Amino acid sequence: MGSLLAISTALLLCFFFQVQGQNRHKEGTSTGNKGCDLFRGSWVLDDSYPLYETAECPFIEKEFDCQNNGRPDRLYLKYRWQPSGCNLPRFNGEDLLRRLRGKSLLFVGDSLSLNQWQSLTCMLHTAVPQAKYASVRTGDLSTFTFPRYDVKVMFSRNAFLVDIVSQSIGRVLKLDSIQAGKFWKGIDVLIFDSWHWWLHVGRKQPWDFIQDRNHTYKDMDRLVAYEKGLKTWAKWVDGNVDSTKTRVFFQGVSPDHSNGTLWGEPEAMFCKGQVRPVRGSVYPGGPHPAELVLERVLRAMSTPVYLLNITTLSQLRKDAHPSVYGHGGHRDMDCSHWCLAGVPDTWNELLYAALIQK
Repeated sequence: MGSLLAISTALLLCFFFQVQGQNRHKEGTSTGNKGCDLFRGSWVLDDSYPLYETAECPFIEKEFDCQNNGRPDRLYLKYRWQPSGCNLPRFNGEDLLRRLRGKSLLFVGDSLSLNQWQSLTCMLHTAVPQAKYASVRTGDLSTFTFPRYDVKVMFSRNAFLVDIVSQSIGRVLKLDSIQAGKFWKGIDVLIFDSWHWWLHVGRKQPWDFIQDRNHTYKDMDRLVAYEKGLKTWAKWVDGNVDSTKTRVFFQGVSPDHSNGTLWGEPEAMFCKGQVRPVRGSVYPGGPHPAELVLERVLRAMSTPVYLLNITTLSQLRKDAHPSVYGHGGHRDMDCSHWCLAGVPDTWNELLYAALIQK
């Protein structure tokens, strides 16, 4: 039964990816200068990039450190995101630390959220290399602190946002429960992320049953489950966040690149060997189905949530994954996470642009 559901979900995803939706309505997307959409544009070569070298970031996670893991090319490090109708502000780490003085910033999500958190800590550290920092991990919470600025940049691993609990029948994913929310209160900037773990099956699936209110299921359509979980998160935000004190972001859906057909190279089964982005500003495979679900949920919320709409710009970067260089040249093929320096730095440039807007 589980394998049939996995196959049906995969077929559904393929169908959605083939849907041409480049002109879809994007109410959930925030815009930049004078209405310019910062998330529409293309990748251009820029010799001033990357924003940092991995040697300057001594605490970078090994699985993101593609250069030290033996990746031989560097062209993927030289691309800058260029919005179509305006310029993206140049990231200024010291300026951001000053603006965040006395505040806390928390990433909540899966390993793609970790990817972005790790990127931001590297960007801030290299901006003020002489400033002391402290990095502490307690359970699923990692805290990176700059004492001089009294700033905390934290990461809480929570792949589904909703709860997984142990019951007599096994591990239960509860789509209508969000007990972890009590740890998010009082934070000044919240950046959420969730998607990739919703597709896991077999040994990688961290739950045995799905519970939705009074009904328990062995499995269900994963996009349906994702939307139900997001609605629970949205209800929590609407009921618990004071938007005058806390700014809320959603990272958006980070795509993988395991099927070359979606970017116009049917012979490419994975991202291995890709050294250039997709040209232009349109991804041939169309919109990501989970992105459409996320946008629909955000539009229905009463609390303002800024969508870091990184999906399309990341879809174009088929060249920027670790591939076999995520664990020092092992056979593992990673077309989901991103090399650092790399694409998550751009996500943080967009976050910076949003934070400095009036």
